[in-house]
Amino acid sequence: MPVKNRFAELLPEITEWRRDIHENPEILFETHRTSALVAEKLRAFGCDEVVEGIGRTGVVGVIKGKSDNSGKTIGLRADMDALPILEATGLDYASKTPGAMHACGHDGHTAMLLGAAKYLSETRNFDGTVVVIFQPAEEGGGGGREMCEDGMMDRWSIDEVYGMHNWPGKPVGSFAIRPGAFFAATDQFEITVKGKGGHAAKPQETIDTTVMASHLVLALQTIVSRNADPVHNMVVSVTSFETESKAFNVIPETVTLKGTVRTMSKEMRDMAEKRLPEIAAGVATTFGGTADVTYFKGYPVMVNHEEQTEFAASVATKVSGACEEAPLVMGGEDFAFMLEERPGAYILVGNGDTASVHHPEYNFNDEAIPAGCSWWAEIVEQRLAG
Repeated sequence: MPVKNRFAELLPEITEWRRDIHENPEILFETHRTSALVAEKLRAFGCDEVVEGIGRTGVVGVIKGKSDNSGKTIGLRADMDALPILEATGLDYASKTPGAMHACGHDGHTAMLLGAAKYLSETRNFDGTVVVIFQPAEEGGGGGREMCEDGMMDRWSIDEVYGMHNWPGKPVGSFAIRPGAFFAATDQFEITVKGKGGHAAKPQETIDTTVMASHLVLALQTIVSRNADPVHNMVVSVTSFETESKAFNVIPETVTLKGTVRTMSKEMRDMAEKRLPEIAAGVATTFGGTADVTYFKGYPVMVNHEEQTEFAASVATKVSGACEEAPLVMGGEDFAFMLEERPGAYILVGNGDTASVHHPEYNFNDEAIPAGCSWWAEIVEQRLAG
């Protein structure tokens, strides 16, 4: 089952939608224009129901098949939000919003799901119901969690849910997926160490927080090297080191460290949350200071369900001829919240030889649109075959 001919026909139109969204990026939950555009198109396609304001600015569209003997409902999800990055692509349709750009391809995800929704509304060649889910605030805002907390899964009786992300470096239109843990849990921490400030020429009269914090940066790495089971994937990164003084001759009273913890299991996630403040307190005490730790739990591990992953891979193989096993990804993905509520799977579609995501020169590859649209449509038509 290769790429559907209808999506080849629709490619110029879907590309136009994608570039319009790219030109008008919106951050987190502020996807007002994008959400309105999505809702307008879903109504124009003839969706049976279109609801706005789910998860603040999320949009849900409902498409009923020619029959409903199965009684099943499949959810398809795309994210809509952009990133706070200054675009450097030089494209004719580059961002018109200073400091915001679609650097992760959510413009492409939204356009592809709109294309699939148009096709499914036209054909309705399935037995059951499709719910198309357009989510805000994937980039750190937890929009997926908020849509779930708004009761989306129960309100539309969603049985399974499927998502997709473009992947630079993979051939255009190719697919990759893996069962089980796929994307990492993404937690953050902030540690403020306090000592006694003073003149840099008289360190003996101070409790030096720069030395204290420097030792702490190194000590935190033992969470991975000495506390974690070596067979588990884990990352602890200190990404910010800020003193309260910018002077050359002042030992600061406080230093603040910030960073991230990435884990692939609940066991390792809980261990890191426990060990990080213990190590911070121990190091601070060693130097005569104190440490105040705040640990922010972010997205959970995104876990693909076995049966649905196997099915998603089989569909991808029919669309593109093959589906590779994807590597573990230490980045986060808030589709994890939806997969905690319902069985489903998340797949990668190749974006070709482009800049990586979150890069100012990144751009979604429109040549991937037919494959992405076809995968979503085939998920429905095969899972809800009459």
